Amino acid sequence: MLSATTNNLTARRSANLYKDVIDGLRAENKHLSSKYFYDEAGDKLFQQIMASPEYYPTRCELEILQHQSAEMARLFLDYSPSFDLVELGPGDASKSWFLLRELQRQRASFTYYPIDISSQVIGWLENKLPVTLPGIQLQGLNGEYLEKMQQVNTFSPNRKIVLFMGANIGNMNVPQATHFCRQLHDNLQPGDLLLVGFDLKKHPRTILDAYNDRQGHTRAFNLNLLHRINHELGGDFDIEQFEHYPVYDPGSGACKSYLISLTAQEVHIGDKTFSFRENEAIFMEISQKYTLEESELMAVQSGFEPVHTFFDSKKWFADVLWQRQP
Repeated sequence: MLSATTNNLTARRSANLYKDVIDGLRAENKHLSSKYFYDEAGDKLFQQIMASPEYYPTRCELEILQHQSAEMARLFLDYSPSFDLVELGPGDASKSWFLLRELQRQRASFTYYPIDISSQVIGWLENKLPVTLPGIQLQGLNGEYLEKMQQVNTFSPNRKIVLFMGANIGNMNVPQATHFCRQLHDNLQPGDLLLVGFDLKKHPRTILDAYNDRQGHTRAFNLNLLHRINHELGGDFDIEQFEHYPVYDPGSGACKSYLISLTAQEVHIGDKTFSFRENEAIFMEISQKYTLEESELMAVQSGFEPVHTFFDSKKWFADVLWQRQP
């Protein structure tokens, strides 16, 4: 039964990937969804991106968690002595680990529910965290954020604290992010807490360099999705005929990545054919940057009230604690 269930889940995810890829490449302005970056190879490449000297967001947020987890834990415990701690997109939990350890130190009664679209990430966390944080109550969930949040709500009636860190909110444009926060609001109870990581606007060169590292990890990360399409969907992308191209607009705060077709060419996925003009772009991802005021407006528009802001020493990044309003 378990094998049949696993096979059905794998088939459903493959069908979702196929549909989204076909729809994206058929669009007038071609695009692919960044949520599909994270297969096994993509997970490893993203770890390399986070370790690159140009990629400041991870280091900024790590500084916040290393030095301010005690204050975060105190605010959480002021809210409720027992709760479910739900983390959306935890990665390797290298940052939230400090908060989890502090909650244990302060004797909080909580169950940790990391939710990630990558099964490799969830498997790694379920194996690693009980070793480094003995006694932790942990249940990993592999799948889409909102679907799995609804599942967590069926597990227990406990109050909820949701972590959405790592500037994951920046993977959507502003209207999409506001809508997503409204959906989170609708899956929480009045008074529940949401901690959101915002990458703040700063010098444009600093931002652009973070998405165009000299080592080429970000380039490989974007191109890996074409490898995945070839491997999982039977595509025939010639990877060498596409170039990674990032741009940043300091006015809107939108940092976008594209893959540019270097020649006129055709690509096949199964029985589907897609024509590319020379220099035609595939939109791959957005990394939206914010001012603190813009983040506060989003909170209000999505039904939350800002409670506290945690900055790194450069004020390049902010983890903002919001409370769900009625």
